[in-house]
Amino acid sequence: MPHDHQDHDHDHSGMSPSGHPYREDQDRTRSYWQTMEIAARELMIEKGVITADEVAAQIDAMDARSPARGAAIVARAWLDPEFRKLLLVDAPAASTELGIDIGPLNLIAVENTDKVHNVVVCTLCSCYPRDLLGLPPDWYKSRAYRTRAVREPRRVLAEFGVEVPQDVTVRVHDSTADMRYIVIPARPGGTDGMDEAALATLVTRDSMIGVGQARQPG
Repeated sequence: MPHDHQDHDHDHSGMSPSGHPYREDQDRTRSYWQTMEIAARELMIEKGVITADEVAAQIDAMDARSPARGAAIVARAWLDPEFRKLLLVDAPAASTELGIDIGPLNLIAVENTDKVHNVVVCTLCSCYPRDLLGLPPDWYKSRAYRTRAVREPRRVLAEFGVEVPQDVTVRVHDSTADMRYIVIPARPGGTDGMDEAALATLVTRDSMIGVGQARQPG
């Protein structure tokens, strides 16, 4: 299935010959899709469809995203059983209920339990729910993670400090341009009486990818 690369990393630290910002990889080699993206963007700027400032502003807006929105969703799911049910059935609708607009993103929520541990990967590139989790970490985009998370997920999780018992099923979910995942981590013990805002501070980015766990309170 083809991936949509318009949601992937952009670094506007370099400048093109025409003066417009563009991404330049450290090894100075570009894929076919990177070259096509640059060419299309340059052409649209030259034709006056968009401006370089508009491109830069959109990139800045994407870079400013953080895991806070995802953490808010998880915290509500921990507190509200009806919201949790909706989230597992229709994650976009649940996000909208919290006032979080994820656009056309086909989001799927999966829940860690005492029987199942979920972990998310994108085996082709770096598809990721950026509207909820912010920019993906470098390791998520690495070839090592993209291949090993599928072949030996328990070993990879152990390297992140997550030991999954043998009687717990590990499910690996492959994100694509059409589907992105968010993991609902297990709620930590000792959190009875904590309000939604306090619970959200316990939710980590890695726990919503599945390679970490929620923080313990205190």
